[in-house]
Amino acid sequence: MPGMAANPLIFEHIELPEDQFEMHYLEWIIPFTNEALKDYAQRINAYIKHENIVLIGVSFGGLLVQEMSNYLNLRRLIIISSVKSRQELPRRMRYAGSTGFIKLLPTSLLYYSDYMEKFAIGDYLKKRIPLYRRYLSIRNTKYIDWAIKNMVNWNGNHSKQNLIHIHGDKDEIFPYKYIKGCITVKGGTHIMIVNRYKWFNEYLPGIILTGNMIKQQN
Repeated sequence: MPGMAANPLIFEHIELPEDQFEMHYLEWIIPFTNEALKDYAQRINAYIKHENIVLIGVSFGGLLVQEMSNYLNLRRLIIISSVKSRQELPRRMRYAGSTGFIKLLPTSLLYYSDYMEKFAIGDYLKKRIPLYRRYLSIRNTKYIDWAIKNMVNWNGNHSKQNLIHIHGDKDEIFPYKYIKGCITVKGGTHIMIVNRYKWFNEYLPGIILTGNMIKQQN
């Protein structure tokens, strides 16, 4: 499950041994008005057709797969660049959820990449804006409002034994200092599923099979 507003292309460079794994990609659907995350999770579960699966979620998708897991029998649950309890959310998000400040955030900023592309100065921005446009393709404001609201108000507190948390120590959205009990990716940022895909191709097979960071043998 990709992150907020993202499409499955974020996994395009993830390569798992085909003799061991078969990958299936989930996508965001537009939520109903005031739909609870747990109800949304059950609607997404309808797209899952296999038993004894490994369910992986990135960022806000990590919150969703934890809700989905309440209604599934899983072999393993893996979250990447995400959180597994409200206490792991940064203070600004917890504050926004508890005060209702989130209502003041302009979701029209969703279209910021359009304007940045027109006025970008320097090679750094010019090279990265097309990446944002490629991976962040969901621009429905109803979805964005719903997703942000459910993220900052999430009250999950999952301590399931089959939950594996992979997190970068340079994550700028969910700071590493708030994260407990994870597999650490040194230098990994919030978008490491895209720009650190070689790490995942090396270690994810072992994590899926054993729950530990075992290097894949060539």
